[in-house]
Amino acid sequence: MATATATATTTNITFHPGSRLIMICQSQRKGGPLATKGITIWLTGLSASGKSTIACALEQHLLHLRKFSYRLDGDNIRFGLNKDLGFDEKSRNENIRRIGEVSRLFTDAACITLTAFISPYRADRALARKIHEEAGLNFVEVFVDAPLEVVEQRDPKGLYKRARAGEIKEFTGISAPYEPPLDPELHIKTAECDVKEAVRIITDYLLEKGYIS
Repeated sequence: MATATATATTTNITFHPGSRLIMICQSQRKGGPLATKGITIWLTGLSASGKSTIACALEQHLLHLRKFSYRLDGDNIRFGLNKDLGFDEKSRNENIRRIGEVSRLFTDAACITLTAFISPYRADRALARKIHEEAGLNFVEVFVDAPLEVVEQRDPKGLYKRARAGEIKEFTGISAPYEPPLDPELHIKTAECDVKEAVRIITDYLLEKGYIS
């Protein structure tokens, strides 16, 4: 179990590990409801690439398989936890930092944590991975890839049209950069496969690596 130390801005606090890990191990030996290896599945890609749709379908599939799963979605998180953040680069960095920490907590509780965030910068995604790895937790990056012309055609919320018209500033793919993953564990091209196939690809990977059985 990894320990945590206070930073310069959070003094006089101490991390208190609980007995959850022992309970999970006992439950795993008995084949109980917590018999799941925690893992964060981090879906990244342009807006309208299919991240949230895939995450929703995957969550439902895993729950049907009786796997402890929970989905963190970019839009939903901004209604609560990150409602104080904007869309400038500094705010985007903080948005992903917080999600990295929250997903670590879920995964530390033996949850299959699904995150669906544009997360445009490689450095931010690398930080999310590091947060997990330093805690001894599993992290899988899934590049949900769709060309700009495809997502602009989809444009279910009309965001690309508004961005092209200059109504939305700092919009990823138009007026703000997206840095695609260089070496993701999975690369799903949603212009070439449907949601069902995407879920199958991810599920097969989890089975192959022993994250689920």
